[in-house]
Amino acid sequence: MTLGRTWSVVLTGLVGDLVEIEADLSNQTPGFTIIGLGDRAVGEAQQRVHNACANSALALGRRRITVNLSPASLPKHGSILDVAIAAAALATEYPLDPVSLARTVHLGELGLDGRLRAVPGILPAVVAAARAGYRRVVVPRMCADEASLVSDVEVVAAASLRDVARCHGLDLDPLEGEASGEGEDATPRAARADGDAAAVPELADVIGQRDAVDALVIAAAGGHHLLLSGPPGAGKTMLARRMPGILPPLGDAEALQAASIRSLSGLPVPDLARTPPFEAPHHTASVASLVGGGSRVVRPGAIARASGGVLFLDEAGEFAAHALDALRQPLENGEIEIHRAGFRATFPARIQLVVLCVRLDSIQ
Repeated sequence: MTLGRTWSVVLTGLVGDLVEIEADLSNQTPGFTIIGLGDRAVGEAQQRVHNACANSALALGRRRITVNLSPASLPKHGSILDVAIAAAALATEYPLDPVSLARTVHLGELGLDGRLRAVPGILPAVVAAARAGYRRVVVPRMCADEASLVSDVEVVAAASLRDVARCHGLDLDPLEGEASGEGEDATPRAARADGDAAAVPELADVIGQRDAVDALVIAAAGGHHLLLSGPPGAGKTMLARRMPGILPPLGDAEALQAASIRSLSGLPVPDLARTPPFEAPHHTASVASLVGGGSRVVRPGAIARASGGVLFLDEAGEFAAHALDALRQPLENGEIEIHRAGFRATFPARIQLVVLCVRLDSIQ
């Protein structure tokens, strides 16, 4: 077969677009060309794919391979397309099952030795694939738990490019030293996931502060924003950090959205947490760190990460005036729109704002 075809996903904010990956083999001057409006990371995939195939004993022939990323008018960015490009390229040389390839979405970055590496945004990418009607995804093994949070999707966890080829019907014997998924890549991620599972502080631990506790309960019950003012050491921060523990637990859709934002931020997602998120940016935070952004790859800011939960501004009087002004539109609309020359990304911003200050007149 001289034409291989499969699928992947590119993300713009939380929105994922399906990308069809086509690889064609021709008898022209040997080379590897990727077309379809990709950024520099996508262009560099040709070298990663070429070396990964060679080091996996699945070398590509000395002919011209042209890889087309469709739709051609959609900007593509990042290394999440690596595995799909490699699978399509291998299909031009080896007897991979074309039906299996066409029904599978491939996500992940390739190492030069053929290992599959994790990339940010696996969870929203799997959500996009499921919404488009695809029920089988191939992901790096260390991202399998995260991808499995999406129901009704078969997750194929692959440690190496040879694993990807096997899942499409290619009969391959294990190589000496072949990646198994149990190496150094998986261990730090598991350790980070365990460290994130801290207990939520309980409001029942607070002794006294009756008026402040009543204010927290009323704000939580009514979804109101809250301003706490008082001298240093009065317990304002201690009270504010207990707000998520008295908020209603997140529903399925809200928990999946919060986990997707966490995944897009590059943080581990071991499960669907039902506790509302809590974000406490430092008072030196810039507008971009609050709102989010990026020139090519857009990342969520503190407001989006707090969506469905609490955004906590300690010492609000120390925040820059333009940083506080940036909160107005998200609070009114419940979402943030980030506009750049080549794209527009929208993030949720349904937050409960808790503001602390020593004096009321300290907030500009």
